[in-house]
This record gives sequence, structure tokens and C-alpha cells, in this order.
Amino acid sequence: MLPSAAGDDVTLLLKYFTLTETQKAQFEELGTLFKEWNQKINLVSRKDIDHLYLHHILYSLSIAKLISFTEGTSIIDVGTGGGFPGIPLAIMFPQCTFLMVDSTAKKIMVVNDIIKSLNLKNANGVQARAEEMKETADFVTGRAVADIRVFYTAVKKLIHKEARNQLGNGIIYLTGGDISKEIVPFNNRVTVYPIDNWFKEDYFETKKVVHIKL
Repeated sequence: MLPSAAGDDVTLLLKYFTLTETQKAQFEELGTLFKEWNQKINLVSRKDIDHLYLHHILYSLSIAKLISFTEGTSIIDVGTGGGFPGIPLAIMFPQCTFLMVDSTAKKIMVVNDIIKSLNLKNANGVQARAEEMKETADFVTGRAVADIRVFYTAVKKLIHKEARNQLGNGIIYLTGGDISKEIVPFNNRVTVYPIDNWFKEDYFETKKVVHIKL
């Protein structure tokens, strides 16, 4: 495994992904914008901001190792906070649409400002609770927002059945630690993917992507 502190900038992403010049510029700008906003609104801790690319951007992009979304795929990112994993995925998949949702107004203000600054035409942020939403999508993403069982109950109505990807429509959830009890109710509908199969930094040793089919 590689030490977690090495090279926390866009070069970290280039170890694992081939990016266009536009994507590379957007990921560089994302780091600058997020750090500027974090000084005004405490979105992540000081410890985390020093590892923004590792702890937030590359972590978000583990989903891009699990699935390369086909053109036209729609994703709702629930509990997006400062825009993770939604914004990195929107940069990576410009032919897909991303709706980033959070109940905190100031977080969505930041998300929409970053979306506008990055000129992301495929992304938008809304202040809402998942339970209140009427929109539907192919996938709902989340990142350690709540117990997976609670998250599933809150968002399952947001997922429609018409599939366009090899991976079945459902929830794609980023989490860490022991989730064995949380996934029991989903039986053969759940698959857990250890992120350290893709990324070799120490930070990902206990991190995983959980996919729950609708």
C-alpha cells in the first residue's frame, strides 16, 4: 500500500484515470474552488482539506472504477454535502446528468457555485430532503450519509426501473468499516466492492463501494 499523504493534487487522479485536458483543468479548479469555499463555510475539517484529492475526489471516483455510466444515465446524489461524489462524477461523465441534493441551504449554494464556475452543463444542486423529492434516476449515490438500511428506505422511490447500464439500477454507496449487519436485509441484491482493489493508498484499506439493486 502507498502512504496516504503522497501528492494530494490532480496527479493523484492521473495515476488511476486517463483524463481529457478539459477534465484535468476542471479537477484542478475544483480543488482551488473547494478550498476557497471551505475557508468561508466549514464543509470539511482542516485535516481533510489537506487531503482533498485523496479523501474526497479520488474516493468519489471509485464509483467510476465500478461502472462507466452509459450516455444518458441519470444520477441523484443524496446528502451531497460539498458535492461529493456528485461533482467529481459529473466531471468524469459529461454525457450523464447529476442532481445533487442536500437539506442544508449553504451547502447547495456552494455546490451550485462550483458547478457554475466549472461550467458543468450536466449538473445541478437542489436543497431538499430525499423523502420530499419527485424526481427519479437510474442510480442514487451517497457517501456515509446514514446506516445503509435507513438510506435505502429514504431513497428507493427515486430509482426508476428502466435500465440502460450493465450494472442494475439501484444505490451506489460509499462507506467504510464493518457493514455486515447493515447489508443483511438485501440478500443477493447487494454486492460489496473493496476500494483497495482499485486504489493502493492506505486510506482505502477499509473503504468500499456498496451496490444495491432495486
